[in-house]
Amino acid sequence: MANLIVVCGPHAVGKMTVAESLRDKLRYNMMMNHDSIELSDRIFGFATPAQKELNEDIRQKVFFLAVKHNVDMIFTYVCAFDEPEEREYLTELKDLFEQSGGQFYFVELSADIETRLARNETPHRMERKASKRDVAWSRANLLDGAAKYRLNSAEGEVWFENHLKIDNSHLEPDQVADLVIEKYHLKANEKEEKEYRFGV
Repeated sequence: MANLIVVCGPHAVGKMTVAESLRDKLRYNMMMNHDSIELSDRIFGFATPAQKELNEDIRQKVFFLAVKHNVDMIFTYVCAFDEPEEREYLTELKDLFEQSGGQFYFVELSADIETRLARNETPHRMERKASKRDVAWSRANLLDGAAKYRLNSAEGEVWFENHLKIDNSHLEPDQVADLVIEKYHLKANEKEEKEYRFGV
């Protein structure tokens, strides 16, 4: 059986750094949304039909293999809460992991726009996400996403049994990870570092 932790939230809210902290504390394997985006962009170009299809196929295959081989996963994701297909997609992921006997945890991060704009330009973000190195484009993309979509749940809106919403505007990634671990009583796997973060 395999567990899946989805770390969700708007652009530059801190999903990657929280997910990295959870990875290191729990020894779970991790896939950022940008892992598949950056690869498919390099091959097929930004937001082309082929890129979108490859991005989706990569993620689907990773989740299938995680369940097949009992690999606990962390996945970062930007969710438009006003788009019905988003809930359908996440529910499919939940069902996939739960049907294998695993657990599904949905961690939703939120932060004010000023905090997100500042985080958008951190060196670590630039290092890990090549597409964000064009700061002007990245900033515009962040603001455009905030204007077009509802990237956090509404007050009292709960999608899943294990749905934890955290305002991390003034929290360090380790603090957020500790809140998640404590809330769900998660235990670290017994894995060597090369098994869950090789080459990172």
